[in-house]
Amino acid sequence: MTLQNEKTKQAEFHPRPEKPLAYLKACPAYAPSPLTTFSIKEGISVFVKDETSRMGLGAFKALGGPYAVAKLIEDRWRTLHNEDLSPNRILDQDVKELAAKMTFVCASAGNHGLGVAAGARLFGARARIYLANSVPKEFEKKLSLMGAEVVRAGELYDESVAAALTDSKNTGATLLADGTWPGYTEIPMHVMEGYTVIAEELRQEFEQSNNWPTHVYLQAGVGGLAAAIAYMIRKNWANRPEIIVVEPDAAPCLQASSKAGQATRADGPESNMGRLDCKEPSIVAWQTLERVSVKYVTVTDSEAEDAAQHLQKRGMPTTPSGAAGFAALLKVSSYDPETFQPLIIVSEGAQA
Repeated sequence: MTLQNEKTKQAEFHPRPEKPLAYLKACPAYAPSPLTTFSIKEGISVFVKDETSRMGLGAFKALGGPYAVAKLIEDRWRTLHNEDLSPNRILDQDVKELAAKMTFVCASAGNHGLGVAAGARLFGARARIYLANSVPKEFEKKLSLMGAEVVRAGELYDESVAAALTDSKNTGATLLADGTWPGYTEIPMHVMEGYTVIAEELRQEFEQSNNWPTHVYLQAGVGGLAAAIAYMIRKNWANRPEIIVVEPDAAPCLQASSKAGQATRADGPESNMGRLDCKEPSIVAWQTLERVSVKYVTVTDSEAEDAAQHLQKRGMPTTPSGAAGFAALLKVSSYDPETFQPLIIVSEGAQA
């Protein structure tokens, strides 16, 4: 898909975290993920938001896909019945009968497909997930066990995205992608809105303790998680920490876009940070990050792997993608222990 300069046609992200919170609380598996601390580098205390067990799926994307499914069911209900659907109605039988007629289709290189499949199963809809041939069979098995139809398409992620788009056009299924491109921004913003729950959970904990982080490290692929959390930090947190967006050095598409002033590809070799190895940014995520004052850094595959091993030893098994923010923190060589209290997000478990 060709990216275009969207400056004159922005789809701005203005989330309301109370909406996804209300819908997700209808899910029996919902609970805030834990916030813990540990010390590194001469006693520096690190806040750790641990997403490795989120809602039984083991990744932050358990928030985005299910909420987007619920939101799209709500939209369909409103269209057909001319009435709003309250979150406490989403699991009622008449709503599930409507959802049963809906199919959600997407491509996935990782956890987004699990989120969509989980949302479809929970709310009574169907899911069809496209995987590139390079995606491990174990991930296909997980999706199938969740009731999703799995279709293999192409050697690369971009090819599976194109196949999912063709499917939605030919079958009328709802395309529920987490990336954006010109003309397709609204539904991915629902996914991003789901991720704001993480920032809201953090805000509530920090307000209670009145002990806020000074630096926040946010790993990014297309940028949805980083943009959603950065937006909420700037919107309603009581302090203004420095926000550092972390990308693989093989795919720094958000940094490249920021430098170019327009959404820009960043081609490179394949990275072991597979969930973050995205060569094209989300237009909405990039535009959001441009509005909220962030810095960009990159990490290498070996740095991310070392960070994952470090977290493994601390009882927090994760992947290089899940550890990328921590990898960037470990590269910091100069800091004042009196004024440096970083926050990282371990975004997925080792088996996600």
